[in-house]
Amino acid sequence: MDNAIDATPNVSIITQIELLCWKTDEATTQNVKNFIADSIVLDISNEVIMHCVSLRKSKKIKTPDAIIAATALAYNFTIITNNEKDFENINGLKIANPHKL
Repeated sequence: MDNAIDATPNVSIITQIELLCWKTDEATTQNVKNFIADSIVLDISNEVIMHCVSLRKSKKIKTPDAIIAATALAYNFTIITNNEKDFENINGLKIANPHKL
């Protein structure tokens, strides 16, 4: 987890959209915008599409979560989330829950 904290964040374009849609106060919104500005936002590549299609066909997973998982799989990244339930049972997917560390 220390490596993840020290590294430049990588976020899926779906994660960017989800973060910007939060209904919150202006200070938090600005912090989110700053976080995104400091991050590498990954577009949906052909490899991400293929992983996403495979996940949607084989798992009961919503398309946005499938895109996030597919992005992590395509780039061999770890998903950092406290929402493990949406990503469980996906072979090869690495998840770190910051609330459990």
